[in-house]
Amino acid sequence: MKGDGIVSEVFDGNMALEEDTQYGRFLTFSLKDEIFGIEIKYVTEIIGMQAITTAPEVPDYVKGIINLRGKIIPVIDVRLKFGKEPVEYNDRTCIIVIDINELSVGLIVDNVDEVLTIEDENIAAPPANKTGFDNKYIKGIGKAGDKVQLLLDCEMLLKNDEIELVESLQ
Repeated sequence: MKGDGIVSEVFDGNMALEEDTQYGRFLTFSLKDEIFGIEIKYVTEIIGMQAITTAPEVPDYVKGIINLRGKIIPVIDVRLKFGKEPVEYNDRTCIIVIDINELSVGLIVDNVDEVLTIEDENIAAPPANKTGFDNKYIKGIGKAGDKVQLLLDCEMLLKNDEIELVESLQ
């Protein structure tokens, strides 16, 4: 029984179409030689590096806060969060502003590459922890052409205590 057309209206409405345009799309960025991807639905904007106000008593990967058009955004260096060597920021270094559960956070990355569409069949599960591969931030491994991207789980980037810490900076 189809009813009075309400169901088809919901699926044909702008909301469903808007979600479809973002499904399977990832913003890719680099940390040295590794390519990572985050679902485009989390990304609000990409900005160049700017003055960061440091905050006391925070982990080293929390670089501080920025004022983005009157909104205070905590900023995390993804390279340090992942235990990689720090590098000097340069003209390619960017801040990707993402929204996770209504919390805006800036992610400092070496450079932004491109927006890719990766179909579900080209996304593999991350290797099991037995391999020594730390996958707590990795949602999957995406293949696009001859490139492989580690697809991040944005909601796992911050633990509960880190979310509280970042919220306290806003």
